[in-house]
Amino acid sequence: MLGPETLPLLPYAPVLPVLPAYIPPDVDMDVVLAEVAADGVSADPADEAGLQQVVAQAQGQGIDLKVVVIDTNPPIDTPLRDIATVVAQSHPDATVLVLSPSFAGTHSQVFDRVTLEAGEDLAKTGNPVQSAQNFVDQLNTPDFPWTGLTIVLTVGVLLAAVVTRFLQVRAKAIEEPKPQADTASAASE
Repeated sequence: MLGPETLPLLPYAPVLPVLPAYIPPDVDMDVVLAEVAADGVSADPADEAGLQQVVAQAQGQGIDLKVVVIDTNPPIDTPLRDIATVVAQSHPDATVLVLSPSFAGTHSQVFDRVTLEAGEDLAKTGNPVQSAQNFVDQLNTPDFPWTGLTIVLTVGVLLAAVVTRFLQVRAKAIEEPKPQADTASAASE
């Protein structure tokens, strides 16, 4: 068939359901939220003091950090981000770090996802205190100045284009002999 085709209208608009967060069954979110509300940390007592020092250090650097450590790894790392999101609902201005033995998950309204992901990569040490410290250190690491590099490269390319065009015009002017008015008038006489 040539020409436009009409598609039948659906009687309903297809809607994708919002999937609920997956919280591992061994994580009691009520306990986690209560512990985080008390001192910013929910972890084993053996790691609690070290993590509280990291949280205090982060606070001194202007980062409202909350840390949750769970004892077992979920099948994938997504539940850790879900836990971080639930904790962040109670602490909307906080940066939340959730650690398991092999994974890390984060949530923050302050830091962009790229910075959080870089921090997560460094927070997978297996030692919760060292992981949290690595995460905070990454949050404080300055980003590469991509804007400055982009401006310098753009100006460089523009200058190269202008110089190239100038050289093209100059070369063309040298190649073409200029017509001489004297020889043309002498030939006509």
